[in-house]
Amino acid sequence: MRILFWGTPDFAVPPLRALLGEGHEVVGVVTQPDRPRGRSRTQLDPSPVKRVALEEGLPVLQPVKPRGEEFMAEMQALAPDISVVVAYGHILPKAVIDLPPHGTLNIHASLLPALRGAAPIQAAILQGMTETGVTIMQMVPALDAGDMLHVVRVPIGADTTYGELHDQLAETGAMAIVQALALIETGVSRAVPQDEACSTYAPKIERHMARLDFTAPAITVSRITRAFDPRPGAFASLRGSEVKCFGAQVEGDGSDTALDEPLRASPAGTVRQCDDAGLLVRCGEGAVRFLEVQPSGKPRMSVGAWARGRGVQIGDQFAAVPLSVDGTE
Repeated sequence: MRILFWGTPDFAVPPLRALLGEGHEVVGVVTQPDRPRGRSRTQLDPSPVKRVALEEGLPVLQPVKPRGEEFMAEMQALAPDISVVVAYGHILPKAVIDLPPHGTLNIHASLLPALRGAAPIQAAILQGMTETGVTIMQMVPALDAGDMLHVVRVPIGADTTYGELHDQLAETGAMAIVQALALIETGVSRAVPQDEACSTYAPKIERHMARLDFTAPAITVSRITRAFDPRPGAFASLRGSEVKCFGAQVEGDGSDTALDEPLRASPAGTVRQCDDAGLLVRCGEGAVRFLEVQPSGKPRMSVGAWARGRGVQIGDQFAAVPLSVDGTE
């Protein structure tokens, strides 16, 4: 089949490479317009998917929005049998979805109908899930609501970070789309409707979501840290400056009973250890140990290096989460 591939960020690169590596006929790539970069904002940065497309000599379409007569004509000229979409970045109108004779497939990084939406990988970690995966579905105008064609499950480890899970799911998506197309081509693919009653939503990531609140239980602090590692980085305020924290480990079983008396008696947010063994911070329940930090304006570093530079000491206390006038963060 002639495949029109849609994607923009790094997450979409492994599926595109897999389709090409398996000998599929990729007739073109649709990706978002080049973005300005640098202080002058005069240089344009192509998307990771565009870079691969250019390397492979594939036609590239970069509409500001994927609609309109001109864009539809460009699509028709490529004569795709099917479209494959992964992390493209725009909602597609029905006319675009339905243009290829075999419709449009989407690679979604969750076990649908759970975690529809923009940030399913982070949401899986934030919610403490022990399993996620990739769903290949038929795209429809409603958000991530199409019938499911193929599902591949992936476990989430207790210390798995967003970056690690992102890369694993990108490779899983590459494998899953190749398998789904094989099922379609052999005529054995079966579409399974999603159970709307079980659907949940993973909203777009906003900066405030990465703020650490040490009055929360240690397990919650750990999940937030892992969900935003390496980017944008979970952060908190210490000595009037923001510090990003990485490599979170829950101390003991996460309860107060696992803590010694000085730690148990400390207010939430208090630093009780800061050396090569990590940064130990009291939480609302239990304590969490960070292995790396990134002070404002500096590179990511070990806690030991930060402590030797006098950036932190025992007894320091992270600031409470600021509240707005209406009581929300």
